[in-house]
Amino acid sequence: MDIKDRFNLIKRNTQEIVTEEELLNLLKAKKQPSVYLGTAITGRPHIGYFVWVLKMSDFLKAGFKVKVLLADLHGALDNCPWDVLEKRYAYYSAVIPLMFAAVGADIENIELVKGSSYQLNKDYMIDMLKMATFTSVHDAMKSASEVVKFGDNPKLSGLIYPLMQSLDEQYLDVDIQYGGVDQRKILMFARENLPKLNYKHRVEVMTPLIPGLVGKKMSSSDPKSKIDLLDDEKAVMDKIKGAHCEEGIVEDNGVLAFLKNVIMVIKTDRKENFTIERPVKFGGNVSFSTYEEIEEAFVQKKLHPLDLKMALAKEVNNLLSVFQKNKEKLEKIAKTAYT
Repeated sequence: MDIKDRFNLIKRNTQEIVTEEELLNLLKAKKQPSVYLGTAITGRPHIGYFVWVLKMSDFLKAGFKVKVLLADLHGALDNCPWDVLEKRYAYYSAVIPLMFAAVGADIENIELVKGSSYQLNKDYMIDMLKMATFTSVHDAMKSASEVVKFGDNPKLSGLIYPLMQSLDEQYLDVDIQYGGVDQRKILMFARENLPKLNYKHRVEVMTPLIPGLVGKKMSSSDPKSKIDLLDDEKAVMDKIKGAHCEEGIVEDNGVLAFLKNVIMVIKTDRKENFTIERPVKFGGNVSFSTYEEIEEAFVQKKLHPLDLKMALAKEVNNLLSVFQKNKEKLEKIAKTAYT
C-alpha cells in the first residue's frame, strides 16, 4: 500500500484531521507510526463504539501500531464510582477485543493499555502539575465541556481530565490521537499545551458523532438511543424497528448513519453487497454496493424505512453474534460492573 492509499484509508469517514499535511509528512517519514484512542470506562459499550473500532482497524491496515487506552482514571474523573472502577475495566477489557474480532481486525496487533498503569507514575504526575500551573480554570473547563459531565456544580476532577488526556499522547509515545469530534477542544488543548512542556504536538484525527436511534447522539446513558453489545436478536430487532427513520430524510437518521459509518465500511472492505429482502409485490430483493446508492434510493423514496430497518437489524445481529456466543461470561462480568 503506497502513501496515498494509506492516507485515504485513514481519512475515510473522518470529519477533520489536524493537519492533513502533517499526516502526509508522518507517513513519508515513518514506516510504522503509532496511534491511540482513549475510552473512559464509564457506561456500557454499545454498537456506536464500532465507529472507532473500524477507524482503528483502518490504522492497522495502514501499517500503524495501534493502542487503545482503557482510561480507568478518566472514568473516575467523569463520575464513575471508584468502587466499580476495576469491575468496569474488566468488562471493557473483555468486550473491546471482541469488537475488533467482529469486524475482522487482527487483534494480535492491538495493544490495550490500562490508564492507571502509567498515569500514577512520578514523571507523569509532575508533568500534570506543571501543566496545571499554566492552565486557567476557564481553558480547562472549555476544553472538556463536550466530554465531561460538569453539571450545575462542577467538580475539580473535570478540570484535570483534559490535562491528563493531553499528557497521554506523550506517555503512550504515539504520533496521532484519534477520537470523536466531541473531543476536538481537548485535542486542540493538547496541541497548544504539550509544546509548553517541550513535547511535540501530535496529529489529531476526528470522526463525526453518529445519531442515536431516536435522532440524537448515541449514548450509554439512554437505553432507547443505543443497542447494547449483549442485546439478543429480538431486542435488536425491536429497537431498530422503533428507530427514528423518517421516510426520505437523511438528517438525524440514526439508521442511515450506522449503515454509512459501520455496516457499509465492512461490506465495502469485504466486497459484499448490502441486500434488502422484500416480497415481489413490494419490488423484490434489492442489493447495493455503496452507501451512496442506499441513500439515493432512500431519498427518492424507493426504499421504505421499515425494509431498511429490517435489513439493518439482520446485519447488526450478525455483527453481534460473537457476543451472543460469549454472553454468559460477559453478563456475569457486567452484572458486577453495572447495576
